Amino acid sequence: MYDAIEAVRADRAALLEIGRGLTAAQWQAPSGCPGWSVQDIVAHLATEFWAVVDPSQLPDATGQPLERAGETMVESRRGLSPEAVLGDYEQVSSTGLDRLAGMAGLDIPVPLADAGTYPASVLPAAYAFDHYTHIRADLFPPRGPLDGAPPPADELRTGSALDWIEAALPQQNAQAVAQATLEIQVTGVGGRSITLGAGPVKATVTSDAPAFVRWVTQRGSWADLGVRAAGDQQALAVARALKLV
Repeated sequence: MYDAIEAVRADRAALLEIGRGLTAAQWQAPSGCPGWSVQDIVAHLATEFWAVVDPSQLPDATGQPLERAGETMVESRRGLSPEAVLGDYEQVSSTGLDRLAGMAGLDIPVPLADAGTYPASVLPAAYAFDHYTHIRADLFPPRGPLDGAPPPADELRTGSALDWIEAALPQQNAQAVAQATLEIQVTGVGGRSITLGAGPVKATVTSDAPAFVRWVTQRGSWADLGVRAAGDQQALAVARALKLV
């Protein structure tokens, strides 16, 4: 696995630089995440750090699915100014990175609502994945409102995001995986082969890492992202419906 802590650290620095240069209108612009503004994206990433630093600072979302819990957390921050949201993110992420680093050697199980249960040592990769995805897929084109180029999708940051996808896909798509064995070939930076299910492979899907992140989070279609696929049509339908939250 890649060094997810360093990946988060790099994207944290990038996000802070982005935030400091935003206008009031850009903060409130709709992001590529439906229903969330640019400010909401930063607030969301801050609440994820609060979850490991001091959960008492967050509203109680006990029993809620992971996506709904995320909405609850963001809603609780909507009364803050952009400056307060960015300052909150800067403060809590600094402490949060230290907490995440302390999880590196721990294998205690950590439940993430309906998204599965994972060893604590894998959780830093989840933070790397969320930063990678929200910054590149939700803040910048083609879905996001901000001008210019996103931060680099280098091997460290891309590889760490893919580490989380590889760990989380089987749990978050257990019913789909039971229907057909799938092979996902990720090309380019961070490239790897991911097999889901047991038994003979029924379908193979090939794309580079940026496209993979987008289609597996339902942020783009195979056709739009240049994904190549071959195999049994029923298995391909299963692959097309894979979703990571």
